[in-house]
Parts: sequence; C-alpha cells; structure tokens
Amino acid sequence: MTILTKYILSKFLRYFLIILLSLELFFVGIDFIQNVKHLPSSANLQLLYLLYNGFYTLTITLPLSLIFGWIMTLTSLIKNNELVSFYSLGIYHKKILGVVINTSLLVTFVLIGLQATPMAYSYEQKKKISKNQYFSNSKSNIFLKYNNYYVYFRKLYPFEKKAIDVHIFKTKNNDIVESIVAKKAYYQNNRWYVVDATITIKPETIDWETSKLEIKHEKFLHILDGFEPKIINNVYKSDISFSILDAIKAIVLLDDQNFNTNKIKAILYSQVFQPFFILPLIVIIYILVNPSSRFFNSARFISGSIFLTLVIWGVTFLLQKLAFGGVIIAEVAIILPIVLLCLVTYYFYNKKVH
Repeated sequence: MTILTKYILSKFLRYFLIILLSLELFFVGIDFIQNVKHLPSSANLQLLYLLYNGFYTLTITLPLSLIFGWIMTLTSLIKNNELVSFYSLGIYHKKILGVVINTSLLVTFVLIGLQATPMAYSYEQKKKISKNQYFSNSKSNIFLKYNNYYVYFRKLYPFEKKAIDVHIFKTKNNDIVESIVAKKAYYQNNRWYVVDATITIKPETIDWETSKLEIKHEKFLHILDGFEPKIINNVYKSDISFSILDAIKAIVLLDDQNFNTNKIKAILYSQVFQPFFILPLIVIIYILVNPSSRFFNSARFISGSIFLTLVIWGVTFLLQKLAFGGVIIAEVAIILPIVLLCLVTYYFYNKKVH
C-alpha cells in the first residue's frame, strides 16, 4: 500500500465512520424516543430493539455515509490544495478514485453479506418487540399448494420448525387421491416429518360394490421436501422480509408453484444491487468538482452534492417501494436504474478524462 493510498484511505475512513456513527445515533435515538412508551419494560428487550433497529438503519445509513464521507474527503483535499498537488505529481483520476471505490466496494460487500444472515429480519424483529410479540412466533390457518399437494396447517411455528394439526391432500388429474392427517409435523433435514399420520387413500376407479377407502397409519412419514417453514410464514405476510439465502430459496420453490414472486425478487434485488448506486455517484461527484481551491465554493459543493445524492437515492428508493407493491417489475424498478446510472457515469467520465 502506497503512502498516497494510506493517506486518502485514512482521511476517507475517518469521515465515513464519523458520519456513519452520527447518522446511526440520530436515527436510532429518535426512533427510540418516539417508541419507548410502546416498548416492554424489560431492559433486555429494549437493548434488542436498539440492536435490531441499528442494523435495519445501517442498510440505509451505510451507503449514504460512504457518499457523504467522500464529499467531505474531496472538500478537505481541495481546500488544502492537496488534490492539485496530486495532479502535479502525475497522480491522476484512476489512482485517487480507485482507493475510494475499492474501499466502498469492500464495505458494500460486507453489508450484503450481513443481509444473508438472520440480521436481515431486523425490521421484523423490532416490530415484534414494539408490539410485545417477540416471543410469539406462530401463524394460524395456513392453506397453500405445493406441487401435487394442498397443505393446511392450523398452527405454524416457523422458528421452531413445527406445525400443529396438519392436513395434506394429494391430487392427481385435479382429483384428490390421498389425504394425510396428523396432530404434529416437524421440519428437519430439508423435509417435513409427519408424526402419527393417518393416511386415507381413495381407489383410482370407483365401483359401488367393490371400491373402498384404504386407511393406514404411519408412525413417521417424510414429505414436502424443501418446503421451508420460514418461506411458508413469509408468503402470508403483507410486509414480508427475507434474507438473501431465504429469498433465493423462496423464488426457486414458489416459481415451480406458479406463484407471483415479483415482491420477493424486489426484496432480493434491493439487498444485492441497491447498495451499488453509490459507486457511480462517487465518480459523478468527483467529475463535477473543481480541483482548484481558488474557484472552489465548499458550501455550494457540499450542499449540491448532498442534494444530488438524496435525489438519486430518493428516486431509487421510490422505485424500490413500487416494486415491493407489484406496480413495476423488480428488474425494471431496481436493476435498470443502477445500470443506466453506471452508463451515464461512464460516458461523462470518459468525456472528462479524454
């Protein structure tokens, strides 16, 4: 690592961490003050609420802090005539931008990695604490289709991976050919294990004199491979949330059932692609700046850059919400704007450099 890299990196990280900590304390603190009267009296639950809210807020504040940290770094470099000095020494755009972009990429990948963990459900967990439902993890009267089966759970416990009062109906050519009834079922080893199941099999051809129902009992019966409880639970929520891994599993599973997965794709794309809107913005802000301190108006630059950042972030956030609501397909609402922003940035960057 060169001296230049260390210098720019230390300056950028210092501003980034200060802004990130400030935004986190501000948003989490304001939210806590507004909702403290609705929270349980337990100190442990209140600390958990702060933890979950802190991570949920991090998904918004971290990308913005990278941009704001870069704005402050550029301001400092220009006001101290350091940027002009770099140019006079033959250090040019790619070298300076590379340090910030590579660091931002690394931090963004860390954020995306966290979205693949249970921390992705932070918003859901914080809402449950505020509603005093943190220890209540059940869903009632679930009925849905899975391949050739129609499944009914009177009670589903997604985190405990079990179901109570299970009714499973197997169909063939739009006709029920078998039913499975049990008091309990457990999800293990990527499949459901039905305990003490009563299986009723209907004959393929009905004859009033010889046909009869075949009834048998099974102590353990495995069925419904890959039908994960968390996916089942989230399908029935209006305000659903998924981790990256669960979203991929849900899309693969539900696509086979002809289920509309646009909302789940929107969640997945927002977690994986949305944070990358900061990279073209970093380049755009660098392109727009005047490196000479004599002609540099720091107040105008900072306010203009922040305004530009918030406008672009606001537009992408709005499109993301429209995708969540199913108004626009996820690929058009989330991926396309990022691609267009990158293309526009690439065009203007080449125009300035050459």
